Amino acid sequence: MTGPADIHDYLAELEDIPGTRVFTAARARQGYHLNQFAMSLMDGANRERWKADEKAYLAEWPITDDQRQAVIDRDYNRMLELGGNIYFLSKIFSTDGISFAEAVSTMTDMSFPDYRDMMMQGGRSAKGNRSIKGGY
Repeated sequence: MTGPADIHDYLAELEDIPGTRVFTAARARQGYHLNQFAMSLMDGANRERWKADEKAYLAEWPITDDQRQAVIDRDYNRMLELGGNIYFLSKIFSTDGISFAEAVSTMTDMSFPDYRDMMMQGGRSAKGNRSIKGGY
């Protein structure tokens, strides 16, 4: 790299990976409160408050309306786009009683059994999954 602008070009290239949201510093800043909310679910008392009234509990956090709706909808892809970190978001699906693999399967167009079988057979093919603009 030769200059400060190059880092922005480099980071922009990370957006070209199909189905992948790289957790950059910009995403970390965007999702700070969303991730803090998710981490709060590590505490049993907070999990109980969340289970009793999700909307009221979310209202206590300074997250955006889009982030709030993504959480309510359990739209993990959207949460990732809005700065969520999968390891923090795992506290949400764990609280819901869903395994990591099952939650990740919701981020695909596959059923959980189909996703599990694909992963047991070595995962998705890299063909067609390396570049959006390059088509490979």
